Amino acid sequence: MTDASNPFGGFSITMVDDPADATAVPAPGGPSTVESAEGRVDSKLVIVGSGPAGLTAAIYAARANLEPIVIAGSAPGGQLMLTSDVENYPGFPEGVQGPELMSKFRAQAERFGARLIDVDIDRVDFSSRPFRIWARGTEYRGQAVVVATGASALWLGLDSETKLRGRGVSACATCDGFFFKNREIAVVGGGDTAFEEATYLTRFATKVHLLHRRDTFRASKIMVDRALAHPKIEIHPNVAVEEGVGAEKVRGVKLKDTQTGDLSTLDIEGLFVAIGYEPNTAAFRDWLAVDEKGYLVVRDETHSKIDGVFIAGDVHDHRYRQAVTAAADGCKAAIDAERWLEAQGITEAATATAW
Repeated sequence: MTDASNPFGGFSITMVDDPADATAVPAPGGPSTVESAEGRVDSKLVIVGSGPAGLTAAIYAARANLEPIVIAGSAPGGQLMLTSDVENYPGFPEGVQGPELMSKFRAQAERFGARLIDVDIDRVDFSSRPFRIWARGTEYRGQAVVVATGASALWLGLDSETKLRGRGVSACATCDGFFFKNREIAVVGGGDTAFEEATYLTRFATKVHLLHRRDTFRASKIMVDRALAHPKIEIHPNVAVEEGVGAEKVRGVKLKDTQTGDLSTLDIEGLFVAIGYEPNTAAFRDWLAVDEKGYLVVRDETHSKIDGVFIAGDVHDHRYRQAVTAAADGCKAAIDAERWLEAQGITEAATATAW
């Protein structure tokens, strides 16, 4: 377990407090290292995001001597920081706590020389190289950039939901469904994601209640019909979740009939919130292509429409949304960035063992 007051397992985190701007001075083979009062602000590669994608990219980039700067965000570590037991990440046969796993990612990236700054970005300018990124008053510059800002699960906004997150409340059936074997659970939502998760959870749960505040669904007809026909799924239309019940873990939910206002309690041991995800793309939308759902569009695995800007992880992937696939994306983005920098004459060719 990781100490709650220090989710990064006892090693220090560098905080930046408005350091003065510094000016880059180009040098053969790439930019020289330029430092502000708090550390480097120029690099061959700047990585935005510190979930599995961003930190894996940092590990690979640091081992390739790209001296990456990682703008990690004010809540570093990504969605796994909100996850308790992780049992589907390779290499941990007994499972691992989400924050502990991310602390290991971070320690490994820092071991090879990545510099992590725990601030949120304000804006970017990708009009020319070096690419410019501003975060809490400081301008960072990179000859290449990896965008790995992920996507955030949408929540109901209930105090009890926050309190019980990781204690029966989840936003990922694939991640956490296994923990609810032979239990009665509920899924909130009315779109394809909610119906897919409800169907998936029938592999483990004795019964799945699907809760939706309307009597019509955004999900495709085939998904609705499949749920209606499933003996383990019970659909509850016109109900809103008012509160989670339970002190240390989920024991039930209080429901409100959206038509009559009547209140009721449903006894369950797990609550899966499946009302959607929001990709963290606001700072990039003026520069990079997004799809109809707001996710960044990739070309040729990790490339964006701007040469030298690469994309990795859940900020573009709304199909898998897994730590292991995000980490694989980060690996690919770092390798693509290194090869692109080499083609530009900014870095030397990597050796066969550089990775």
